[in-house]
Amino acid sequence: MSWDVEAFRQKLEDQHQFPGEYMFKFIVPHGKKDELLGLLPKDGKTTFRESSSKTYISITCKAKVQTSQVVLDVYIAANQVEGCIAL
Repeated sequence: MSWDVEAFRQKLEDQHQFPGEYMFKFIVPHGKKDELLGLLPKDGKTTFRESSSKTYISITCKAKVQTSQVVLDVYIAANQVEGCIAL
């Protein structure tokens, strides 16, 4: 993993209140949509936007999360999805 997980955790805790709503945003190749959806909170409100070429899809999920660790777990897992870009 090429990013500082602890620094990200600290930013999350400084800038967000937990439990509370968090917005996840990712861009993935169209064929990876279902793989990424399986990582997101099931009770979140999820929206999609396809690229003009329909090669990529933007996924936004707003969900209530209990702790910063829940957010970290999603990002760590999403980091393993080939071609996934976290925003």
